[in-house]
Amino acid sequence: MRLLAAGAGVVAVATGLGLGALVAALVAPDANPVLAVGSLLIDLSPGPVKKFFIGLFGTFDKTALLILIGVLLLVLAGIAGALERRRPPLGRILIGLGAALGLVAAVSRATAAPLAAAPALVTGLAAILLLPALLRRAPEAPDAPGADGRPARRAFLQWSLGSLALGGIAALGGVALTAKDRTVAAARKALRLPAPAVAAPPLPAGADLRIPGLARIVSSNSGFYRIDTALQVPQIDPDDWALEITGMVQKTVRVTWQDLLALPLEEYYATLMCVSNPVGGDLIGNARWLGYPVRNLLERAGPSSRADMVLSSSTDGFTVGTPLEALLDEQRNAILAVGMNGQPLPPEHGFPVRMIVPGLYGYVSATKWVVKLEVTRFDRAQAYWTRQGWGERGPIKLQSRIDTVRRIDGGDWVIAGVAWRQFVGVRGVQVQVDGGSWQDAQLSAPISVNTWVQWRLPWRPASGSHTVAVRAIGADGEVQTAKVADVLPDGATGYHKVTLTV
Repeated sequence: MRLLAAGAGVVAVATGLGLGALVAALVAPDANPVLAVGSLLIDLSPGPVKKFFIGLFGTFDKTALLILIGVLLLVLAGIAGALERRRPPLGRILIGLGAALGLVAAVSRATAAPLAAAPALVTGLAAILLLPALLRRAPEAPDAPGADGRPARRAFLQWSLGSLALGGIAALGGVALTAKDRTVAAARKALRLPAPAVAAPPLPAGADLRIPGLARIVSSNSGFYRIDTALQVPQIDPDDWALEITGMVQKTVRVTWQDLLALPLEEYYATLMCVSNPVGGDLIGNARWLGYPVRNLLERAGPSSRADMVLSSSTDGFTVGTPLEALLDEQRNAILAVGMNGQPLPPEHGFPVRMIVPGLYGYVSATKWVVKLEVTRFDRAQAYWTRQGWGERGPIKLQSRIDTVRRIDGGDWVIAGVAWRQFVGVRGVQVQVDGGSWQDAQLSAPISVNTWVQWRLPWRPASGSHTVAVRAIGADGEVQTAKVADVLPDGATGYHKVTLTV
């Protein structure tokens, strides 16, 4: 029967994937076939496709991609089963092609382990061997008897359930064998960060307006946005971490975890933002970071006067290109961060070490899991995102956002939100209602020029429909542009507007 044949394909592939996950956990965790294919798709997707995906799913982009891959696998597995029943060995060939894709995806990673091909090979071999075995037990008719006189469907179901159980146990075994994950988690939990040599000043009174629905002035670690290309969060034991500074330098510098923590660390608040953040979007957050100035380490290495860029690399091979002048700027004070809001960096935010460069979009500055800084030139090297059409330098643009329009405790209404212009600061925010004159909003007390500010405007609306717009004014007098621009190639612009009915 056609449905049983398709089911046999799904069972065979699912079982193979479970066994492949177990092998990956044993020999090459990054070579799990599903994750490897997902990473390959991310790398091969053009910039506009990635922009669309992030715009559609936001911080759930990786979950959405894995679900999409899972659905496609089920569909292709079903097709393979149906093909194998009607025209063998086409189904097994299709499975073999899928396994070959997983193998190529695994071995082509910059961080591929010596046995990276093993998980895909096991997945494909298991599925190819299991599929005909299941089909031999699939009845041609609903009540067809098997060789022992019992209904053949029962034998097919027993084999299918047994195979799925085997694959499920193997997959769970793979999860249980991720010893490195547990080691890194234990190391992070036991870590006590040193007190900063330069501590962040206390938050000024009035920094947080505490209006319901308004983003808190300091984002929580758990609520901080996450945008990166890692389908599987890299697990780095701090004792194994080291940073190498190389390239156009007088000497190579190597810094270990112990070296870094022994240095006089500095702490400050800084707002980070993803270049994929649309006008009014939430791919932005503010936190208190602890780390060591990058410029001090670069000065040890002695950058060439001809260099103008630093290509930083993550442990998973991802690269970021940052203007050298930004990293050497004492006022900007880029750091190698080890702490976030008083805690060691969360794994998904770069534990044990990441870069923070105030005033630049994350794609040219905020390298997570950073392990290498190569001093070079923009005309010699391209980073991951710039190869796909995004701008080279990525300064964050003056922007503002409306977070809430609401009535407070049954009294007056308030319009509130946030505004930012890192490395410059915000001097004012103005709100326009229904195309009328611009009204000055009240700003929260600023933490620093590198953080966003909150704003609020009391409002007494008439009944009916209203459109509210906002614009910010930078500390340098720049007025936020009304010109609408897409996030590609170097950040969105335009006024954030909301329409509501009172």
